Amino acid sequence: MAVFELDPFMRSRQARVEALLRERADRLAPAGTPPRLAEAMRYSLLAGGKRLRPVLCLAFADAVSRASTDTAVVADAACAVEYVHTYSLVHDDLPCLDNDDLRRGKPTNHKVFGEPLALLAGDGLLTEAFTVLATGPEPVRGLLCAELARAAGAAGMVGGQVLDIAQDRAATLDYLLRLHRMKTGALIRAACRMGVLAAGGDVAALGSAETYGDAVGLAFQIADDVLDVTASAEQLGKPVGADAEAGRHTFPAVVGLEESRRMARDLVARAEAAVRPLEGGDGPLAALARYSVERTS
Repeated sequence: MAVFELDPFMRSRQARVEALLRERADRLAPAGTPPRLAEAMRYSLLAGGKRLRPVLCLAFADAVSRASTDTAVVADAACAVEYVHTYSLVHDDLPCLDNDDLRRGKPTNHKVFGEPLALLAGDGLLTEAFTVLATGPEPVRGLLCAELARAAGAAGMVGGQVLDIAQDRAATLDYLLRLHRMKTGALIRAACRMGVLAAGGDVAALGSAETYGDAVGLAFQIADDVLDVTASAEQLGKPVGADAEAGRHTFPAVVGLEESRRMARDLVARAEAAVRPLEGGDGPLAALARYSVERTS
């Protein structure tokens, strides 16, 4: 069976996401927005990156519709997911959390604009995500807003961040799995499900997206933890070893490097199986699952 060529797919989809984000750049900061705030929001949103979450959203929309993803609701869903992801990075980098100086090879938002404005730029990105998602006549937009809000909220990404900084966090696999299903996995699951919802997919497709997103979300985080101890700062575009310095528990620290890699491979296999009914043979979703652990940055 031929192996799907991911590189050209990723380049085209990443370029599509960049174009969609730039199309919405003027709307990102509505009339009356202080210019410096608008600049800070755009600085992080348009800084590039893997764009994995919006690419997954577009790929699932393609898989269930077998048509173009150039509909407004699909495009808005993909952009809204990236707004929320970017806000989370801006806040994660702040001195009160990860205290990072670099993100995607550039100075972090607070290093350029100062801590107060970086905090508010993140707030702006989060709220504008829902402006983008809710603006339009399609009834499905309400479901998409609810999906994204659950993933970003107290029982999702924010709650996972709280578990990550808790003083009494346990150095156990169960705790790590719970933490990262919330902190990293919730938004990846939502991106997959939102692609299905936006394209009019059925309950079975939503189930496939749920299983796939859960597996890829965990695999992606395990790969991040592995890269943090095996890659260089130049490869990653950000400092390495920050988790260990902060006393946080990672998959390699808790279960070992080789077991972490085995877990990631098993999760990729689960993700590939979940989307086989949608793709048949090897396709972009299966290839994206492999990419989540084979990447070098």
